[in-house]
Amino acid sequence: MIKKFLAAVVMTISSAAALAVPFGSQSVLVVEDDTGKVLFEKNAGTVAPIASLTKLMTAMVVLDAHQDMNEPIEIEKEDVDMLKHSSSRVPVGATIPRRDVLQLALMSSDNRAAAALARTYPGGIEAFHGAVNRKIAALGMTQTVLEEPTGLSPHNRSTAADLVKMATAASNYPEITRITTSPKDLINIKGREVEYHNTNRLVGAKGWDIGLSKTGYTQEAGRCLIMRIKAAGKNATMVLLNAGASSVRFLDALNIRRHVLGDAGPVSTSAESPRVRASAGGPRIRASVGGSTRHGRRHVTVTRHRRHH
Repeated sequence: MIKKFLAAVVMTISSAAALAVPFGSQSVLVVEDDTGKVLFEKNAGTVAPIASLTKLMTAMVVLDAHQDMNEPIEIEKEDVDMLKHSSSRVPVGATIPRRDVLQLALMSSDNRAAAALARTYPGGIEAFHGAVNRKIAALGMTQTVLEEPTGLSPHNRSTAADLVKMATAASNYPEITRITTSPKDLINIKGREVEYHNTNRLVGAKGWDIGLSKTGYTQEAGRCLIMRIKAAGKNATMVLLNAGASSVRFLDALNIRRHVLGDAGPVSTSAESPRVRASAGGPRIRASVGGSTRHGRRHVTVTRHRRHH
């Protein structure tokens, strides 16, 4: 009886905290890593599509297989997205070391890269699916179903509560934390150094100490985000699902960080900063050959454009 009472009190407190902040995301869960204390909760048990948050699971399963990360992987037609017809900056026929394919899947959220990782898993795609299901069970993610490695399928579904478990597990992989907290990197694509950026604009931003990051977007899932942050000496994991726009997702994250820091009141989701407004202002595609070099070679800078990730 006492345990039930305490659980009810915790849920009441967390629900009150959620109501105190104008979250635009449909599901929110923020947990203090060291204590497990729930800082914010909103619809944390609601099952919903999770888009490219899936790629954290894909990465863990691939790394668990201990494959040769220097082995070249050729991107094949089989890796092209035929479900959403999303764009990719990785051409069919490109041969890239598995380490860089993982980098593209996590940092730049490239769907062809994630598909190639699953296709080249030991035993093939069926073996990959088996490993994913075993990992889900081992982590106690009882409300999670992942049918494919990219997150493009709306049948890849989970809850904010389950995704905190996934984020906690992923944070124990140094390769995943390194990649997902890198603002950008140069990757050799068919003899040219191409600059790829993190899909999370907060990575590398002033005042943000991020230990893990993954964004996601499909029409069904809305804008999603997993982040581990450190603020005011505290470590916290946040999961945001189904925000209506990138600006809403990032302002939710800002409100959470301000709460952890103990700053004054929340930022209204209707008061977009110029930078956030620009990020939600529509697709822009630009590829230009820059004058800077890496190892004596010119490189191509590719700016972000709208895609499912």
